[in-house]
Amino acid sequence: MDKPMDTGRQRRPELLIPASCLEVLKVAVLYGADAVYIGGEAFGLRAKAKNFSLEEMKEGVDFAHARGVKVYVTANILAHNRDLEGVRRYFAELRDVGMDALIISDPGVFVLAKELLPNTELHISTQANNTNYETYRFWHKLGAKRVVSARELSLEEILEIRKNIPEELEIETFVHGAMCISYSGRCLLSSFLTGRDANQGACTHPCRWKYALVEENRPGEYMPVFENDRGTYIFNSKDLCMIEHIPELIAAGIDSMKVEGRMKTALYVATVARTYRLAIDDYLNDPDSYKSRIPFYREEIAKCTYRQFTTGFFFGRPDENSQIYENNTYRKEYTYLGLIGEKNERGMHRMEQRNKFSVGEELEVMKPDGRNLTVQVRAIEDEEGNPQESAPHPKQILYVDLPCELSEYDIVRRKEDE
Repeated sequence: MDKPMDTGRQRRPELLIPASCLEVLKVAVLYGADAVYIGGEAFGLRAKAKNFSLEEMKEGVDFAHARGVKVYVTANILAHNRDLEGVRRYFAELRDVGMDALIISDPGVFVLAKELLPNTELHISTQANNTNYETYRFWHKLGAKRVVSARELSLEEILEIRKNIPEELEIETFVHGAMCISYSGRCLLSSFLTGRDANQGACTHPCRWKYALVEENRPGEYMPVFENDRGTYIFNSKDLCMIEHIPELIAAGIDSMKVEGRMKTALYVATVARTYRLAIDDYLNDPDSYKSRIPFYREEIAKCTYRQFTTGFFFGRPDENSQIYENNTYRKEYTYLGLIGEKNERGMHRMEQRNKFSVGEELEVMKPDGRNLTVQVRAIEDEEGNPQESAPHPKQILYVDLPCELSEYDIVRRKEDE
């Protein structure tokens, strides 16, 4: 497909990054996000994420705002009658948080937000199936500041929307992360198979399961489901990645480039945020430099877990090459070991261990400015100052001696063997 015709709008697009908890929010902010989206303890679509208490939200908003970064809070369930009083109470509690916007999909919840949080921007979630410019105009007339495009839209369709909506109405679009098998994420599989409703924030991701066929006259006899002899993971999509297509995204008039992943680790968030930050800034500063560095972006974006990559619907309808048929596992080139904290009186840095590592191992320190420093672990101590040969216990508080310049929120990772 040819590059979409430029709208003439060369705004600097926002990079919008997910955060599952306060620690990850801080990482997102420091590694390049222009805005972060988070969930509270209710009414978001990621009930299994750690999510934020009101106190953590306030701290996260203060941390982000001090660095010029916005915070959006999700309230994007499809509400039932039983939810509405709880939504009212929740929105009343959010008045003092100071977030920049609410992300909403349900019209009834939208009405309550306008009533109870009249000074807060309202963004319309992708869950609302936003597929045409009249839908965008509808939400704009009701007071929405931004609409998140359905994942099923091509760049040509987004460009047409941009040309037919008010200039001040913003378009937000997912550019990276997991793809849902169901239309705009409105899936009934989880509810049907497990009783846990994806549209109420409790998805069990049955699209990643392996399926077999049972014929009613032969109960207990499981026949494999084949699709062109490739395997049985028939709903299992590759992950979206548009790192090579920043020019096309900007040309289509997209205001906010959104990354999926509110249940991801700090390593994932830092890797994706830093890579897209570099790519966007490189393109805006020097398009030729961006083009020459595409192999570098590809290499960097693969340094966190992912399920192979696809461009989704952006260049037309996906075909059989957008699915993974043989397994439901991630590719994993690096292991997350921990986040660097403050330095003690002995010059060693605090670190909460996430995976095992040992004295003498060669590790990599990932820094927000784009550098990756290879180091060898010189020493490990526990909280009492006792030396250790290794760090075997998950979430153990340690102090480490790594021979390089370290700052708080640097990430320590290990490259795994091919």
